[in-house]
Amino acid sequence: MKHGRLRVLLGAAPGVGKTYSMLEEGRRLLDDGKDVVVAIVETHGRAATSGMLAGLPVIPRVTVSHRDIQLTEMDLTAVLARHPQIALVDELAHTNAPGSVNEKRWHDVQALLDAGIDVISTVNIQHVESLNDVVQQITGVVQRETLPDSVLRGADQIEVVDVAPQALRDRLAEGNVYPAERIDAALSNYFRLGNLIALRELTLLWLADEVDSALQAYRSEHGISTKWEARERVVVALTGGPEGETLIRRGARIAARSSGGELLAVHVISQDGLRTPHPQALAEQRALVEEMGGSFHQVVGDDVPRALVEFARAANATQLVVGVSRRPRLMAAVTGPGIGATVIRESGDIDVHIVNHSAAGGRFTLPRLGGALSLRRRSAGFALALAGGPLLTWLLVSMRSIDSITSDVLSYQFLVVLVALLGGLWPALFAAVLSGFTLDYYFVQPLYTITVSEPLHLLALGLYIVNAVLVSYVVDRGARLARRAQRAAAESELLATVSGSVLRGEDALQALVTRTREAFSLTGVRLRAGDTVLCSDGDPGSNSGEHGSPTSMPVGTRAVLELYGPDLASSERRLLTVIATQIDAALEHNDLARTASEIGPLTEVDRLRSALLAAVGHDLRRPLTAATAAVSGLRATDVPLKPEDRAELLATAGESLASLSGLITNLLDVSRLQAGALAVIAEPMDVSEAVVPALDELGLGPESVELDLPSDLGLVVADAGLLERVMVNLLANAIRFSPIDRRVRISASEFAGTVQIRVIDHGPGIPVDRRDEVFIPFQRLGDTDNLTGLGLGLALSQGFVAGMGGSLEADDTPGGGLTMVITLSASTPLTPTEAAL
Repeated sequence: MKHGRLRVLLGAAPGVGKTYSMLEEGRRLLDDGKDVVVAIVETHGRAATSGMLAGLPVIPRVTVSHRDIQLTEMDLTAVLARHPQIALVDELAHTNAPGSVNEKRWHDVQALLDAGIDVISTVNIQHVESLNDVVQQITGVVQRETLPDSVLRGADQIEVVDVAPQALRDRLAEGNVYPAERIDAALSNYFRLGNLIALRELTLLWLADEVDSALQAYRSEHGISTKWEARERVVVALTGGPEGETLIRRGARIAARSSGGELLAVHVISQDGLRTPHPQALAEQRALVEEMGGSFHQVVGDDVPRALVEFARAANATQLVVGVSRRPRLMAAVTGPGIGATVIRESGDIDVHIVNHSAAGGRFTLPRLGGALSLRRRSAGFALALAGGPLLTWLLVSMRSIDSITSDVLSYQFLVVLVALLGGLWPALFAAVLSGFTLDYYFVQPLYTITVSEPLHLLALGLYIVNAVLVSYVVDRGARLARRAQRAAAESELLATVSGSVLRGEDALQALVTRTREAFSLTGVRLRAGDTVLCSDGDPGSNSGEHGSPTSMPVGTRAVLELYGPDLASSERRLLTVIATQIDAALEHNDLARTASEIGPLTEVDRLRSALLAAVGHDLRRPLTAATAAVSGLRATDVPLKPEDRAELLATAGESLASLSGLITNLLDVSRLQAGALAVIAEPMDVSEAVVPALDELGLGPESVELDLPSDLGLVVADAGLLERVMVNLLANAIRFSPIDRRVRISASEFAGTVQIRVIDHGPGIPVDRRDEVFIPFQRLGDTDNLTGLGLGLALSQGFVAGMGGSLEADDTPGGGLTMVITLSASTPLTPTEAAL
């Protein structure tokens, strides 16, 4: 029996149209003569989705009883018995009711596929198991129904049903996704514009990754190693040498010539990890690659050209950028073609760019002489030769016979090998010469003379020396590689420790200085900028004479690193240069942060001072002038006032003084907020305890305000007085900007441990890029109506809500307008014991 094919419609969020598209495809297939049935569809009361069911054969659901609750699920047995060509199964990640045949709906789908039935299903990105935690971070909602990635990736076809985030919000606002009572809560929570944009990007990235994996799998299955230029991929080969920056910039220019080009830099390290370039240069080149928008990679391989080509093929690269060899021409002529020539020969259809640079064809230098073994080991080798030679001679002489010459020769050769293994080249040569003369003197005719009468004897002495040289070379090289491996491991561990210290939140400068002293076993380290000590570790002493003259290393142009203790070797200074670069970066970061922290408050203070002067000079003067004029008119004795004129002047004075009192109160509240002296008494309360008094204060009734406060809404943790003032400010703004024929709406909902209060108007709204400005003191967004106060209402409201541990944000009103959303913590219900107390 053939296995069924699974086709999945993937969406970024509920309401994008997955179920509608599935039913639409089912109708098309039915019209084409295919046997299609609806195994299960969740319409969620959406009229358009329900309408698409017309004309499609539907398998009746099965009823499952759980704790006296009747639940309906897909009737898997009936679908298998019907055995259609294609089954439409909605919500692939759904958890079946207890007592069903399978625990998960995707288990049911597997059974249909095993029976040879093709399935079209739907799922949202938030249900993919590997993305569950990411979705939770974005939306704040824990998804309890998840689908294993392997199930989704195993689908024969995955399609994204996509809709623009704002279009989805409009669809939601029009009532096409959720019923009216759930719209406001959904728009202010899960369906925030930022959430939808992030979920959409997550969906498209997941699918892009799946498409790329599918392409690589197809190429692998069909043995395709040639490049497929789906997009330009440029691989730059880095050695850590000075030419790296030139190669990176050339590769970036090549990648930029084609839209969507990708830049990849690769550095090949040997399998023993010993082909180590200058670490500082490689770190700088890595930073440059990332600055250019590329990615940095390290691969392991002793055959550098082969490793480069294999990486380029694995990345489906179209271009490979390699620098001209830095080897001297004489060495290149002796050792043969370099990496570039070999890469060209093996690259096949990948274009190779050989880029010239200033470090190409370096001058010829003689190799440095010197062994990798310590003086102690070389001394031990000489001691073994001097002690072992006479002992071995005494033993062999005592056992000498006519036929023992072969064993005598092998014994001395064994001694030479032991000395080479222990002491290296020079002790081995000494042992070889000494054993050669000893063999000739004691065991080769004529005995007890240093005479070489046979050419073979001279050849034996030469072989001793050759064996000693070969063995000692291997030992010396092994010791050198081992020492370099230990050094590389120590350097890597040091850099990882330094980076980890900074990432764990430690002070960057202090962490770098401390790790420097520990790594190089110094008595003290001090970072100095002029005469100022920025930080230190250990015991540098009050002056340089106490621990000897310090070793100084410049840290950029900002500071000097002083090292107290033993002198550092050249290899240690190389690593210290890398640390100095990191210290310089940390100093630059501190300087920028300090400058920003100094400029920010000054700018804010200057802005507030200017706004306050403008407010005092204009907004406060208006009611003061009106009150003064009214009082002066009342005090005038030369003009008789009628009773109605006197009453009008008294009313004007009262209104002006009340307005002036309100303005001064707001100014004092702003001062308390900025000083952190706002007194907040937060306790559980009903939302209506703040909303109703605010309506009474403003004199608003049902003709201008619509209330939607659910009866089962939980208590909110807030200060009743402050929350009332916030509601007064928000309602006053909403009434002011709402059209005469549209009422302001106040709604509330409880979600994920929070209570949200929304004040919704249908006025002109505020552009998204300017919404944060409405919460700035003395800001009216260009409003020239000077009768509305100082522009402190929303700033105070946000401060009051923040003081209660909540947030105040501005959002769109579907259909036009502005919605102010107050988010506060919900009160935890009391246990029966707590309630009794």
